[in-house]
Amino acid sequence: MTPVTVAVGLAMVVGTVGIVVPVLPGLFLVWAASAVWALVEQDRTGWVVLVVTTLLYAAGLVTQYTVPGRRLREAGVATRVVVVALVAGAVGFFVIPVVGAPLLFVAAIYLMSRLQVGSHGRAWAATVHAVRAIGLSMGIELLTAFAIMTTWVVGLLLVR
Repeated sequence: MTPVTVAVGLAMVVGTVGIVVPVLPGLFLVWAASAVWALVEQDRTGWVVLVVTTLLYAAGLVTQYTVPGRRLREAGVATRVVVVALVAGAVGFFVIPVVGAPLLFVAAIYLMSRLQVGSHGRAWAATVHAVRAIGLSMGIELLTAFAIMTTWVVGLLLVR
């Protein structure tokens, strides 16, 4: 196994961890590692792997945002509520390490929904829908990363 192959594999693992612990741009890192491998290999298999992983990456990005977003709209969660919650989550990431992002994200969803609808029950339902949508988005991102990694491993086995 070459040092490049080991480095690419490690970068993919780090990228996958970055999806769950959002410190790094996880999915992008997984895709970029496959692109580096293809550029180093410079053969037909490498280029096919790059094309397939790029298509998977693009499909994953589109799906990651459209499916959860549609579910939030169907649940009646306003876009502005989600935007404010994302900003609160970003601030929370830096203010309270590790738990700040999810904590402030959920709190902002609840508070914004409570101000909008006035009812605890409806605000809590909106919060639950938002948390599920974030989980769905993360799941889509993880599945996409695993598909990219699987494509790379298949390419790696074909080259050897």
